[in-house]
Amino acid sequence: MERVKPSHIRITRYRNTPKKAAIGCLPKEGPDLLRQGLMPFRTKASLALLVKQGWERQRMDDVLDLDALDAYLMSDSSPDGCMLLSDMDGFLHGLACGPVSVPTSEWLKVAFGPEAEALAGWVVESVETRLRQILSKLEREDPVAEPIFWQAPEGHLIAMDWCEGFMQAVALRPKNWLRLTESGENGHLIQPIMSHILDENGNSVLGIAHEDLDAALDDAAVRIPDTVVKIFLFWKSQPR
Repeated sequence: MERVKPSHIRITRYRNTPKKAAIGCLPKEGPDLLRQGLMPFRTKASLALLVKQGWERQRMDDVLDLDALDAYLMSDSSPDGCMLLSDMDGFLHGLACGPVSVPTSEWLKVAFGPEAEALAGWVVESVETRLRQILSKLEREDPVAEPIFWQAPEGHLIAMDWCEGFMQAVALRPKNWLRLTESGENGHLIQPIMSHILDENGNSVLGIAHEDLDAALDDAAVRIPDTVVKIFLFWKSQPR
């Protein structure tokens, strides 16, 4: 059975409306990524990287076919319960801008489960390439983050999966992250990401009222790219 993306139903309850001036719009030409009525969405800075067929063949030091990776993650060939493209991207951003490095052998098992050791070489290379691309952009003189969110055909931006993936990276080294998350001066940096995290009952872990959640997530999603850069620079400024 083909996987549904995103996999949980909260997307229909907490929908984000993208702001064109801040985020940009979808390319006119695109691949057939509207399966199940949703497609990946990239921020405005990344739209220049789209090629004629519509999705991404991005050339830095590496070439990555995100369409092929997306198709694999959605297919029956991928491990049961593995991350999909948006939460995988959030997870990799969390690894890239975190306080310490995490061994590849460790985080692959989180992303793909116990079957990670049996993954095809191109899959591992694709994910590692995406991580290198994220790091390369964050390490530039003018750092930038370009997260991959979902967007419904109606235009609703969905960053919840991405944020859940990011927080799974945080959960790998929670004690190391305390210097940020419990900082009175800088703890607010992670708030746009935490705003998207719900408990098992569907309530905001930050205590955001249900009637205010749509607007709060809309605002938070717009701020995520800048948030990632600030978190990366925070850790870069800290003594190791």
